[in-house]
Amino acid sequence: MKRENIELKKKNSAKIPVLVIFAPTASGKTALMYDLFCSKGSHFFLTGEVISADSMQVYKGMDIGTAKPTKDFCKDVPHHLIDIISPNEQYNVSDFIDETDKICKEIYSNGKLPVICGGTGFYIRSFMYGLPKTPESDPELREKLKNRIKIEGNVALYNELKSIDPESANKIHVNDEYRILRALEVYYLTGNTRSSYKIEQNLRDGYDFTFLVLEPPRELLHKRIEQRVEQMFEMGLKNEFDSLIKQGYTQECPGMKAIGYQEFFLYDSEEKIKERIIHNSKKYAKKQYTYIRDIPGSINISYQATENDIEKVYNLLKEKFCDYIWFHKKEIVKDIDQIFNFCDNIYTL
Repeated sequence: MKRENIELKKKNSAKIPVLVIFAPTASGKTALMYDLFCSKGSHFFLTGEVISADSMQVYKGMDIGTAKPTKDFCKDVPHHLIDIISPNEQYNVSDFIDETDKICKEIYSNGKLPVICGGTGFYIRSFMYGLPKTPESDPELREKLKNRIKIEGNVALYNELKSIDPESANKIHVNDEYRILRALEVYYLTGNTRSSYKIEQNLRDGYDFTFLVLEPPRELLHKRIEQRVEQMFEMGLKNEFDSLIKQGYTQECPGMKAIGYQEFFLYDSEEKIKERIIHNSKKYAKKQYTYIRDIPGSINISYQATENDIEKVYNLLKEKFCDYIWFHKKEIVKDIDQIFNFCDNIYTL
């Protein structure tokens, strides 16, 4: 390797390298994180810390229904943005971007790789591109809309949004009260639809993104979702829901609108609730892919979580982050010859 190449790598290191992995629920991404970023993993190649891109794992006490990694798992592979607020608190994409910016800088400054991983495609796309500039919230109008949704219900206001701004409505779940209200608020404040405020066309400065999209075959994904829901009930999902109710959390709380919890408010048989959770999970998984389509440079991988699939991801990342591995390792070597030797070893792995 030539000396000028080393200098070039130093110049390019101004951007923070970030690995972004989008994968739907039940696709095997948690196990993949262990294999890649835990020193005990079968394909460990780099020390990384995971930032959860799951809009519901932020809520405390909602462990089973959101399929959070266990506390022991998080000791092996540190996770961020899990268990940070109560189910009655609002958390939105702007919060996610602000906090993820801070965490990425902190992780990288400690010589580790920031890994954003999850199935909330809206959060992932918004972090990579930034949010469109929309008018500030109007407290009086927001309060009126909140009162309307209490009286008329989510469905009525969702249908109103659908007639005004079908493009936005198509990307919002009927139970996502915050985003329904925000889209209506923008329209009634400006006369322009929320969807007319387009996201930036260029990726955000300051980051060097590597974006992986894991794509399990549809039939396999559906089967795993069904198995996941069965497992959740065996682990005590109903008891977890009852515990949240006893703590005073209601159907109106943002966290309780999550798939896996909202269905219990139907007060139906366990089998009917299971069926509804499975149906909603499959629908949600499909919808989240709409947010991450057409992101430039994305690497789409057919993924069934087999040993061969994990090996494929490992080899890809080893090549992508070879320079990053070297760049941080160089800090502990004593002279330029050692740097050359280390680089040569890395490139012959």
